Amino acid sequence: MARILRGEIRWADLNPVRGHEQAGLRPVLILSHDIFNERSGTVIAMALTSQPQRAGFPLTFELKTGKLPKRSWVKISQIRTLSVDRIGKKIGRATPEELVQIIEGLNEIIGT
Repeated sequence: MARILRGEIRWADLNPVRGHEQAGLRPVLILSHDIFNERSGTVIAMALTSQPQRAGFPLTFELKTGKLPKRSWVKISQIRTLSVDRIGKKIGRATPEELVQIIEGLNEIIGT
């Protein structure tokens, strides 16, 4: 498999899930650094959705990346550690500015 890089948007199999977790085969935004992804066998990622979101920032963030097939929101509250075995094909990339805003949203949620 090609290297999994921070900021990439890739397909991931999120099943099995529990409760309100995002399920199924869906895009995720890779947050963890490249070296972590390469050496740990896991990635830290956030689920994306194409459903318009009532909850605004910091719970969700709309990506303006033009290469995605649909209008998409990062579900900042849906952060997960996933095995690289769950990660599939690259479908896009967040801009560095988008990544900074998403990390700021996460910091607001977790209280740093």
